[in-house]
Amino acid sequence: MRKPTIQDVARHAGVGVGTVSRVLNNHVAVKGATRESVLKAIADLEYTPNPHARRIAGGRSYTISVLLPVLTTEFYVRLLDGLETAFQEARYDVAIFPLLDRSRLERYLGSHTLAYQADGLVMATYNLTQMFHERRLRTQQPTVLVDAFADNVDSSFMDNVAGGRMAGEYAAQFSGDLYAVWVETELDQLFTTRVFEDRRSGFMSALDTAGRTIRAEYTSSFDSLAARNTAATVLDQAQEAGLPCTVFASADMLAGALLDEVRLRGLKIGQDVRVIGFDDQPWAAERGLTTLHQPVESMGYEAAQLLLSRLNGYKGPARARRFEPRLIIRGSA
Repeated sequence: MRKPTIQDVARHAGVGVGTVSRVLNNHVAVKGATRESVLKAIADLEYTPNPHARRIAGGRSYTISVLLPVLTTEFYVRLLDGLETAFQEARYDVAIFPLLDRSRLERYLGSHTLAYQADGLVMATYNLTQMFHERRLRTQQPTVLVDAFADNVDSSFMDNVAGGRMAGEYAAQFSGDLYAVWVETELDQLFTTRVFEDRRSGFMSALDTAGRTIRAEYTSSFDSLAARNTAATVLDQAQEAGLPCTVFASADMLAGALLDEVRLRGLKIGQDVRVIGFDDQPWAAERGLTTLHQPVESMGYEAAQLLLSRLNGYKGPARARRFEPRLIIRGSA
């Protein structure tokens, strides 16, 4: 049997070929009932668009470039899930460009890199406000920030100050010393993130309001060995100063290392050492980690929708979609 064509879908749905094309391109100018009729026809006929013909006819690449700091953390896997779900619904492909270091970001500032040949651009996490104001980023195509904010570009971001404040308010209720572990970030302002700075700001503000002080702060990279070494250092000081204590780890990966180290020393989690994380990664519930839940997939999905609306003709002012973490209380604190 021959493969169904767009003309077959149009006849089956009782609409014109142009309407089917608009539905395939996720265009806003299609009534809900008509869209459902076309989508049903597509499903009934098991129609699959020809991506090459679609690109030629539409004058678009139907590709979105996503620039990410790294690919190996659970956070970015979840963020990509949210982005890709929305883009796949609109039948766009995703090209991923890992930045990894500052030199790659500098290279992507050029106008002839492959990343800029896509229809739209998603940039994750890094604080690029200064570069946007200086017009160093070439944004001829629609651009959206995710897990970051700038006032003159569409942004979908987490309120990390609020999350840090929630962690601080909760930690301040416990007796004993308070400790915190932060993630190391790049000191060069060209290639930095405000995520952990904002979490610290909210946390310290909450402690100040509660009249509490922090005994010591530590930093660790996103490396399992470094996280475990830092956890050992924290617990060395905590045991010397006296237990119980409460530790806020600004990322669940760091919190997981603390849980491992507490168990290794034969201490009681939630009694001798209370641990509060941030992220609510998929394994956090199984390990009983009290943490700040981030709707990461929803944040990615909303960022994609902001970009798709630009591709479909929205020309209004920059929009900001703010997400707020919520405290999930489990056995670790």
